[in-house]
Amino acid sequence: MASSMVCKAEGREVILERVFSAPKELVFKVFSDGEHLKQWWGPRGWEVTVSNMDFRPGGAWHYCMKCMDPNQGDFYGMESWGKSVYQEIDEPDRIVYVDYFSDAEGTTSEGMPASTTTMTFEDQGGQTLLISRSVYESEEAVRQVLDMGMEQGITETWDRLEEYVSSWA
Repeated sequence: MASSMVCKAEGREVILERVFSAPKELVFKVFSDGEHLKQWWGPRGWEVTVSNMDFRPGGAWHYCMKCMDPNQGDFYGMESWGKSVYQEIDEPDRIVYVDYFSDAEGTTSEGMPASTTTMTFEDQGGQTLLISRSVYESEEAVRQVLDMGMEQGITETWDRLEEYVSSWA
């Protein structure tokens, strides 16, 4: 049985941890392929409508999430663009990337907090402990993303990831 997520903010860092009921090679794979990411990325009620990925150091994933759930009020129909630029890939153990808010052209959004994120995938006897450590430029940037609902969004995203990988097992 998969565990619930741990989310903690320490200084300029946000640390997320969760065990997924799938082997680490599979959990890594669904982070490394834009078509897989489209199936589970984003909070509930949101869909990835654009997913362009070049999964290699120096490459990027540029994507758009759109709110498709009319019950989400003002968010319904809203688009949120993002871009992850890969710095280091050590398959199937680690991915390091810089995460940005962006526009449809991939230009990074000024005034929105960017982070350098290191994801590690640890085998736990057929399950995977995923640890995500995101370092922001300031404690204020950490507060900004937390105030934007990042914890709920990533919890729902990782719930969808668990459902997606367990459907393969």
